[in-house]
Amino acid sequence: MKLVILDRDGVINQDSDDYIKSAAEWVPLPGALEAIARLTNAGFAVAVATNQSGIARGLFDVDTLQLIHRTLYARAAALGGRIDAIAFCPHGPDDNCGCRKPKPGLLREIAQRFATTLDGVPVIGDSLRDLQAARSVGAWPILVRTGKGAETAANLPAGLGDVPIAADLAGAADLVLSGPRRRQ
Repeated sequence: MKLVILDRDGVINQDSDDYIKSAAEWVPLPGALEAIARLTNAGFAVAVATNQSGIARGLFDVDTLQLIHRTLYARAAALGGRIDAIAFCPHGPDDNCGCRKPKPGLLREIAQRFATTLDGVPVIGDSLRDLQAARSVGAWPILVRTGKGAETAANLPAGLGDVPIAADLAGAADLVLSGPRRRQ
């Protein structure tokens, strides 16, 4: 199975320090939905793994999050793309759950949904925690410079210095589509 896992905020859509709290605030990054369509058309299942602590903080509820995700599904589909699964962590940073990235729970949930391993699966994110979660399960971390990615790239720890860096999701999709997936 060909699978790619994407972070949401800062990778697919604009990020906000004030959180994305409604479908109206969800704004796709230029070229991101087209990149999802290219991955879909190349035979990849596209999954999203996203921390959504705004729920724990009381900024929005699960119904609102589902509305945001229905917007994502519809906008991707309108361009020929498909989101096959979304796994989200509703917990706050101090809740010590197993699903909040950099812990691997969301990625493992996606692997279970698709009945596959994560060995070499591309995981595209804009934060250190995305890269750490990917590396912890043997996936292939790819960093984008959108969202918090430029800051993350400037401060990569030595253990992640070999992570490929793309300008945006379109560039990361180019890496994924350009050849065999790299094994970690």
